Amino acid sequence: MGEMQREKLGSRLGFILLSAGCAIGVGNVWKFPWMVGENGGGIFVLIYFAFLLLLGFPILIMEFSLGRASQASPVRLYQKLEKKGQKWHIHGYGALIANVLLVMFYTSVSGWVLYYFINFLMGNMTGISEIASKNLFSDMISNPIVSVGFVAIIVLLGFLILSFGLQNGVEKVTKYMMIALVLLMIVMAVNSFTLSGAKAGLTFYLKPDFGKINGSVVVAAMNQAFFTLSLGIGSMAIFGSYIGKERSLVGESINVLVLDTFVAVMSGLIIFPACFTFDVEPTKGPELLFGAMANVFNNMNGGRWWGSLFFLFMFFAAMSTIIAVFQNILACVSEITSWKRGKTCIICGISIFVLSLPCALGFNILSDITPFTSGSSILDLEDFLVSNIMLPLGALCYVLFCVSKYGWGFDNFLNEANTGKGLKLKSWTRYYLKFVLPVIIIFVFIVGILNFEFADNFTIMGWLKTII
Repeated sequence: MGEMQREKLGSRLGFILLSAGCAIGVGNVWKFPWMVGENGGGIFVLIYFAFLLLLGFPILIMEFSLGRASQASPVRLYQKLEKKGQKWHIHGYGALIANVLLVMFYTSVSGWVLYYFINFLMGNMTGISEIASKNLFSDMISNPIVSVGFVAIIVLLGFLILSFGLQNGVEKVTKYMMIALVLLMIVMAVNSFTLSGAKAGLTFYLKPDFGKINGSVVVAAMNQAFFTLSLGIGSMAIFGSYIGKERSLVGESINVLVLDTFVAVMSGLIIFPACFTFDVEPTKGPELLFGAMANVFNNMNGGRWWGSLFFLFMFFAAMSTIIAVFQNILACVSEITSWKRGKTCIICGISIFVLSLPCALGFNILSDITPFTSGSSILDLEDFLVSNIMLPLGALCYVLFCVSKYGWGFDNFLNEANTGKGLKLKSWTRYYLKFVLPVIIIFVFIVGILNFEFADNFTIMGWLKTII
């Protein structure tokens, strides 16, 4: 029995927008601005760009190469490329688990965005008191019916789009969503430039203050470069497996990187002028997007419509990631089971909905569960497992597999990355990719664990300092 004909993407634009769509998510429009706010503004942005090139770029090329060479999902790609008797493929199952863990909390965050969009559109979010505006977020997450209901809508919507297939569902929908996202962002940024606090906001955001450089800013920038491209769990490898050999993967990776960065930078251009106009602390943290921005639109002329647009583009960003990760899980499961697409969609959809419940209920019925600090939730635990453990260790696995003679080998990787017309990876990069890159990843991983606040005011780093 021959293998089922592998699906292909219809166009190069589809591939670039889909990969960028996976990378562009709540991480760019929600996490990036508050990371910038907490880590000294412009200087963080500068260091982040450096790490995007040093870390994100080469790993992105590797993931695309592994996908394209194996023509398989992350679960099966190692089996196609490893030598007999090797055990690299164990990470394939780890990648599948990481994708599932990621959507277990991403469905909740996407649900929040949809909730805000619908309520802005209906006019429920504007013209209310500042206290009511501030309480919107806690009221929403403390209501189990709202939380679970919106998770159900997100899961249903995602798998409905997937059930139409790769080209007709995933590629088509994502293409339109991404183009709409970019246009919406440009309109919103232009609007932000007209606000009275625009100059102060843009100075904070774009002017690097070198006095603010310290270890934690550098590490935060490294983590964000990693997180923004969702590297290390095969979410990019899957799209590599759907494209042909016409173009080298270096150029394609640059396109994805540029789009991803464009959206992150634009979201800052939208948010910081608004913060400085309406006296919102840009260092607000995760609350920034929901609490602070809702209040900004509440005060703004035409706020109902600007707010609706803002949360619509947020929703597109979130859904483009949801669709991409669902597609990844679907591809893995169907390669393990050989089920038909419809059956796989139904079974995966129900499973993901059930697995998403702990996070959705973690702010209400299960709010007594605090895995780390007293204010932490089930979402924090899931995010920690993905961001601090699975992304860096998974990326390390891919890098070592690509550069080591005990894996796929550097020459095979270089050959695959450079196949097709376009920019080529030079052979001198071998030393950087083989010796420097793994060390940087191990450093990101260790520092991330050492500085993580596992309990109130307890980090391993702080504890070590008391001993020494």
